[in-house]
Amino acid sequence: IDECEENNGGCDHFCRNTVGSFECSCQKGYKLLTDERTCKDIDECSFERTCDHTCINYPGSFECLCNKGYILYGLTHCGDVDECSINNGSCEYGCMNTQGSYECVCPPGQKLHWNKKDCIEAVKCLPNGKPAPRAQLVCTKSGDAEVCSLSCPSNALFLADSENYTLSCGVPIQPDPLAPPIKQKAKFKIKDAKCHLSPRSKEKHRDSSRQNIQGGQFPCTDDCQVTFVNLKCDSSKKRRRGRKSPSKEVSLITAEFEMEMKEEEASDSCNIDCVRDKMRQKLQIAMRTLRKSINKQQFYIQFSGTEYEVAQKPSRITEGADTCSTGQVFQDGKCVSCGAGTFYSGEQEQCVQCPPGTYQDMEGQLSCEPCPSTEGQGIAGAKNVSQCGGQCPAGQFSTDGFRPCQLCPLGSYQPEPGRVLCFPCGGGLMTKYEASVTFRDCEAKVHCASGHYYNSSTHRCIRCPVGTYQSEFGQNYCINCPGNTTTDYDGVTNVSQCKNQMCGGELGDYTGYIESPNYPGDYPSNVDCVWTIIPPHKRRILIVVPEIFLPIEDECGDVLVMRKSAVPTSITTYETCQTYERPIAFTSRSRRLWIQFKSNELNSGKGFQVPYVTYDEDYQQLIEDIVRDGRLYASENHQEILKDKKLIKALFDVLAHPQNYFKYTSAESKEMFPRSFIKLLRSKVT
Repeated sequence: IDECEENNGGCDHFCRNTVGSFECSCQKGYKLLTDERTCKDIDECSFERTCDHTCINYPGSFECLCNKGYILYGLTHCGDVDECSINNGSCEYGCMNTQGSYECVCPPGQKLHWNKKDCIEAVKCLPNGKPAPRAQLVCTKSGDAEVCSLSCPSNALFLADSENYTLSCGVPIQPDPLAPPIKQKAKFKIKDAKCHLSPRSKEKHRDSSRQNIQGGQFPCTDDCQVTFVNLKCDSSKKRRRGRKSPSKEVSLITAEFEMEMKEEEASDSCNIDCVRDKMRQKLQIAMRTLRKSINKQQFYIQFSGTEYEVAQKPSRITEGADTCSTGQVFQDGKCVSCGAGTFYSGEQEQCVQCPPGTYQDMEGQLSCEPCPSTEGQGIAGAKNVSQCGGQCPAGQFSTDGFRPCQLCPLGSYQPEPGRVLCFPCGGGLMTKYEASVTFRDCEAKVHCASGHYYNSSTHRCIRCPVGTYQSEFGQNYCINCPGNTTTDYDGVTNVSQCKNQMCGGELGDYTGYIESPNYPGDYPSNVDCVWTIIPPHKRRILIVVPEIFLPIEDECGDVLVMRKSAVPTSITTYETCQTYERPIAFTSRSRRLWIQFKSNELNSGKGFQVPYVTYDEDYQQLIEDIVRDGRLYASENHQEILKDKKLIKALFDVLAHPQNYFKYTSAESKEMFPRSFIKLLRSKVT
């Protein structure tokens, strides 16, 4: 009877008539359940090692995605993108690739522009003659007490939790060998106080009615300008010995200050070393004053107009909403950090939008960063520099990257907004018009196809060298392969041709696997992989080859062989040079295995991923009896078991450690394997 004629034999997908019976099977990406009728999607994402980064399961298939700064190769692997090979990362000067990102670097005496790509002269004054915003430490005498205040107009970073906080202000100085920065580090103790930045109370304000007038009439003055400050506050309870005194809190503040050496202040009467000593003295005096002010609890930090005390006496801490750390507000019963585009105002005790002309790209901060543009354009609540507004569009440039802008002159182009220069086409090439935005606008003598790049000095198209690719036409660079991959040949047009050369796998004492390089992507040419499996004493090896893809076209050019040792005449367990989509299981004919995979430079294929298990040699006869029985491979359902990663893992787990059989209930076993398979095993075991 052909059972498939009626209602497809009750099968979900395919029905195959056999003599005296029939068989259901499923489309690729689905597995047959143990009722031997229903098909269910295989969730590939639930396997180990399916994707390097993110895995998304679809009905019948899956997809791998990579994190930012990484690109997919070999179908499931993620490699770091070498942004520096893409037009030098768009950097004006130097480019440094990092894992998942990159950085532009500048020559000595210049610093990075805010767009993080261009280099500008490291100037001390802003264009309007005012000093560049720097951290300022101002100490004044009020009555008999010293009051110090540190203002932080830009580059502020604040991180806090319940016990500690760190706070940095300004930019650490690039070490300049001629004039290294002056650094000073000091530790202060504050007794009976907790690390908690709290707005300065109003009463204290009146006592010291601002006697200090900051800055003078001169452009670019510095009172005590510090280029970089790093403050750390740590409250750790220290118990004193003694019966009566309760535990007192001691907060420890560690402060680091850096000052930039100003070479221009050196003169005949006072050379550079003398200037250095003067500045060092100045910083040390400031530190002494600071220590006095901290002891009297008169040290404040100023963020966007609010002064904060560095530590708080427990008496003033009220319960309730104040339990959130600074930079957080109490919302829906929990503490929430102020988001990007806002800052925490200590006076209003709430999150406030950044005013136009400032931005904030971090959360939980106490101020907003000033926009680089001088005009107060831009929106309120800007979350990054590009929302500051007023930037030059692509194809244009200006001295600071903001309007008013000039068009890129003929013979140059600029693909990005907010830049201070245009890139020349090179080799005397012109563009068709001004304000060009890509190298393609340059009137090259020849248009290069993908897999090639244009050399503007010889005006020729050159094939991308091995290890690089270019998928677009008309470009003047090739992109390096991601991570540690390379290509089999030159002139490659797609990142999928970038292949990992490493021989894959993990060799364990009990279970492990070997896989072709770059699996499940195509393996590279001319590889020679060798693995050696040496099982522990009194154990034997069982191997399952679920499927193997080796192109048959080139007379056995790609070979997988397993034998006793490297000697060609030693006992061979398995050898193949072609594709088998049917699985096979076998025991090793020798106690240890030497495995080699070789490929030539012709065709390639997906290769293989072959798991193995070592089992107690007392079971040798039983295992061999099972894997040599034709019924193990007779039906498609049984073949699918050997291809099912989860089931193989469970079977191998029990073979390696038989006591683990009791981890699985009989109901679980029934759900995992079809009746016919359990019947086959049971007959063998009994």
